[in-house]
Amino acid sequence: MEMQAEAQAFFEGLQTRICDGLEAEDASARFRGDAWQRPGGGGGLSRVLVDGAIFEKAGVNFSSVHGELKPDFAASLPGDGLAFFACGVSLVLHPKSPRVPTVHANFRCLRRGATLWFGGGADLTPYYPEREDVLHFHRTWKTVCDRHDPTFHPRFKKWCDDYFYLPHRGETRGIGGIFFDQLPSAHFAFVRDAADSFLDAYLPIVRRRKEEGWGERERQFQLLRRGRYVEFNLLYDRGTMFGLKTDGRTESILMSLPPLVRWEYDAQFPAGSREAELPSWLKPRDWLGEG
Repeated sequence: MEMQAEAQAFFEGLQTRICDGLEAEDASARFRGDAWQRPGGGGGLSRVLVDGAIFEKAGVNFSSVHGELKPDFAASLPGDGLAFFACGVSLVLHPKSPRVPTVHANFRCLRRGATLWFGGGADLTPYYPEREDVLHFHRTWKTVCDRHDPTFHPRFKKWCDDYFYLPHRGETRGIGGIFFDQLPSAHFAFVRDAADSFLDAYLPIVRRRKEEGWGERERQFQLLRRGRYVEFNLLYDRGTMFGLKTDGRTESILMSLPPLVRWEYDAQFPAGSREAELPSWLKPRDWLGEG
């Protein structure tokens, strides 16, 4: 139980640190805090920033819940019995500018019975990708991984590529990052390091792209591609499924969805355009030249 309490305290502080960093970068809007209680046990704090100078919608959610799992869902998790505990931070940032990528990160601790483990990761979803940004994002995570175990980055990068994949579209959700699950409690130091590196991985990209110009064409393309984000979150995302299957707060679970989105039937783009080029980025690639 000592590690469970330590994890909860860390994730509570992580939410504050990330929100403070994002507010400072946006410089025009602040997060609204929305505390909630889960009827089955526990609760959380959802913090949402809307209509900022940079972020159209930014959600950073902390939750700490406990209770009993439904037997059919419990069978899919390590451990024994139906008693569970889960805490962590989950965030999705939807920028106004199509030149600034959407980003997701999640770091969590779960326990079923006596078995405790960690999961998490971060992935980047650009609309108009720039190689400099992609390399920075991946280098940041490789540096973090290598501080703890040189096998982590190749494993967790591939896990991210495989997980954030839309099979019905034949493409990844973005350009990847890292993803891990059911990591033994002995690796808590790595989880803390990765979680505290999120702003380093993302904010330099924001600073490079936030002043770039864009117009209605880019905006409409952004809204169209946001549709792919919605499809993944509602069809495949484990966090969404876990929250719904454990009777979590629906408003907080679905805070990852963008405020505006569009679907267009059989959308086509001129050959050679940046829009037509995007799918070529949405496939697993060895961006850093690892063997």
